[in-house]
Amino acid sequence: MKPKHSDAEVGESSADTAVHRLRRERELNSLYATARTLTALGDVDTVLASIVRHAHELIGTDVTYLSVLDEDQAELTLRASEGSLSEAFRSAQVPANTGVGGRVLQTHAPVWVKNYLTDPTLVHDPEFDRELGHEGIVALLGVPLRDGNRVFGILYAADRIERPFHIDEVVLLSAFADHAAVALQNARLYQESREALAELREAYSTIERSAQVHEALTRVVLTGGGAREVADVLVTALGGRVALYDRDDHVLVIAGDLRNAPDVLVGELRAPLAESRGSGRCITTVDSAGEFHGVVAVLAGDSYLGAVVLSLARNPTEVDRHILERASQIVGLMTLKQNAVVQAEERVRGELLTELIASPRPYGAEIRARAESRHLSVDDFNALLVVHCPTLRAADVVRHLHRISYEQTALAGLHLGAATMLLRTDDIDVAAAELHRRLRAALRAPVLVCTSPILPSHENLQRPFTLASRCARILHHLGVSDRSTSTTHLGVYAMLFDPDRGDDLQFFLSDTLGHLLEYDQRRSSGLIATLAAYFENSGNLTRTSKDLHIHMNTLVKRLDRIALVIGDAWRRPENALPLQLAVHLHTLIHEPPLSAELRL
Repeated sequence: MKPKHSDAEVGESSADTAVHRLRRERELNSLYATARTLTALGDVDTVLASIVRHAHELIGTDVTYLSVLDEDQAELTLRASEGSLSEAFRSAQVPANTGVGGRVLQTHAPVWVKNYLTDPTLVHDPEFDRELGHEGIVALLGVPLRDGNRVFGILYAADRIERPFHIDEVVLLSAFADHAAVALQNARLYQESREALAELREAYSTIERSAQVHEALTRVVLTGGGAREVADVLVTALGGRVALYDRDDHVLVIAGDLRNAPDVLVGELRAPLAESRGSGRCITTVDSAGEFHGVVAVLAGDSYLGAVVLSLARNPTEVDRHILERASQIVGLMTLKQNAVVQAEERVRGELLTELIASPRPYGAEIRARAESRHLSVDDFNALLVVHCPTLRAADVVRHLHRISYEQTALAGLHLGAATMLLRTDDIDVAAAELHRRLRAALRAPVLVCTSPILPSHENLQRPFTLASRCARILHHLGVSDRSTSTTHLGVYAMLFDPDRGDDLQFFLSDTLGHLLEYDQRRSSGLIATLAAYFENSGNLTRTSKDLHIHMNTLVKRLDRIALVIGDAWRRPENALPLQLAVHLHTLIHEPPLSAELRL
């Protein structure tokens, strides 16, 4: 027989049921309202903060927080909290195999303890235990955030008193966690989509920017622009400083910030330039001052045409490098086009030079007309010079002569394999020295420049060319490789010696001066210098002693010593002439490469 309940007991039970039902309805309404709110949120951090805030309001515990597994799934990192007091707690990390969180990850089910710090069934992390102690947390409930079968985070509810958690609280927090997990995953997808869209927009912007720069560079080519216009386009697009260099690594143009702009591509940029010449790509580097450089070689097949250098306060981006590489191709096309025009003009000027040297004077109307079409007056030329560089081809030297000839209204070219120039000058020695200086700086190599005057009596220019080229070859055989001179000083040697028989020249010097050179070397007596001064002063002893800054008796003793070494007959005219010639040649060989006034 079932026991009977009093009316009061029945009434009290009905009232408890009604209160419980009303509380459950409020919780469910709050849960669904919260779920609807979460679905409208955007980025992940905002959703995390909202999840914790709504859970805190819904459950009513002292502290609510959420931790997420890191990418390695080795640690749980606290990402959002509500009700916490400690700043250190808000960024706490705990190993994923410890505490309530470790148990949740292991079981994929809710876990609660009435006193976390004293619970012996949990694996404790001392550092996290200290943080919980500082925060005053005692009772702790954790429920999983799932993505399918994977647990990616844990939602916690905690109180600062020891107590158990009722099943209703566990179910409610678990239901909220399920809604929150969906909202969080949606937020992640939304954020990833937004980031992907931003990347697409950036990529489109990059493509559009590159297209605009390419269009601007193409317009420069089509409108006949040059290096200056290309540099200006790059500075407008990329900022910083842009320098364009020619095949000799000398600057053509610099645009933008002109501070620390080098005129020659040297130093710390040489290594990246060499790498770019090998790969054809833009190579970036940073110098000792902290400035970044993007260096790309201008290439046409295996030919090196120059370089483009972008200098910035920041590291050039991939887009910057791509634009720079495209610009180098444009510069290469422009250079090839310009080179074709220049080479055609240089070939015509070279042919005109050969005709002027070989044709009889006065010149005919046709050759004069051809010269005048290039603003040249054939009657103005009064000097011919030949240039010899032992380390470079004559064609490379001529390329530099052409540049100089345009400035001086001169004419340059190859004639019989020699780099040659016709010019107008008031002083052939000064002209030779200036040309030597400029070629020495441009070629960065020793160079011989020999100038010959063009006289009205010359029927053609073959004779001055022959004298100049012979003098240059004689100097080369004598070991002189870096000097400027003229045939007015060396003409006698060009007539006396065959420059193609260098051994005969060396034998003449050794046979004539050999004993004196050996004596000077053993005794440091200066007999060769004494002879040079003696011949320079036409045998006048007084002037010779003054030039040498020695006493007359000392001079006489030296001359007597010369007689002992090579014989008394050295003063006879037939012996003095070859001796004087040998001394002059010896002095020419051993004098400084450049006199003081011509030194670089």
